[in-house]
Amino acid sequence: MSETRYTKTHEWARKEGEKVLVGISQHAQDELGDIVYVELPSMGACINAGQPFGVVESVKAASDLYAPVSGEIIAVNDRLQDEPGLINQDAEGEGWIIALKDVPDADWNALMTEADYKAIL
Repeated sequence: MSETRYTKTHEWARKEGEKVLVGISQHAQDELGDIVYVELPSMGACINAGQPFGVVESVKAASDLYAPVSGEIIAVNDRLQDEPGLINQDAEGEGWIIALKDVPDADWNALMTEADYKAIL
């Protein structure tokens, strides 16, 4: 069974086997409104927890995406190029943004549980 963790900047991370999927929370997409563009990072890039890795633009604003954990990007959700609204439809499912490998346990353990995240909302 997968577990989803969250950041204070409203990104989520979910372990699925050897990879970790990353996206923005349902709360974040609610606040942004209709998403019209997603700037995706390059495959193979290594990102560090807390650092920007892309941008999501909505009719209201543009927001940086911050890596919830460190790792190597092994997949990007190319569907978002043509269907950025997929994040609005299913932010914590089909609207995932990147997949990572080699995520340090310390980074994962530093993330908030769903209960902790809901408490700060």
